[in-house]
Amino acid sequence: MPVSADYLQYLLEQLAALGELRAQRMFGGVGLYCDEVFFGIVSEDTLYLRVDAAGRADLSARGMQAFRPYADRADVSLSYFEVPAEVLEDAAALTAWSRRAVAAALARADAAKGARAGATGRTPASATRSRTRRRRRPA
Repeated sequence: MPVSADYLQYLLEQLAALGELRAQRMFGGVGLYCDEVFFGIVSEDTLYLRVDAAGRADLSARGMQAFRPYADRADVSLSYFEVPAEVLEDAAALTAWSRRAVAAALARADAAKGARAGATGRTPASATRSRTRRRRRPA
């Protein structure tokens, strides 16, 4: 999953208008963050963006591939899809697509928080306070 320095630099230049951008090397690839929101993966000089259901359908219809982190497990994929070449070459289009990827990542994070809170019947903060109170009780 190597990523060349030239390709990564090109992506960062194309995405300059997106906001506070950070690239972090991980597992042989690179994770892309905008304002600390993980929205993209770069692997083997290919950009994959986070998608929601609508984005997944659109990119699948265009013949784009899902990111598959395990070569020996083709059935495992993440909610990140390859970006078409014509989008990569157009900084404004790539920025717009990346904004949708950030929104999809934020929506997924909000849904996960809601699911955790719903499972306990509490908000995460109230669950923490409850655990803290229990620890303070004498044995």
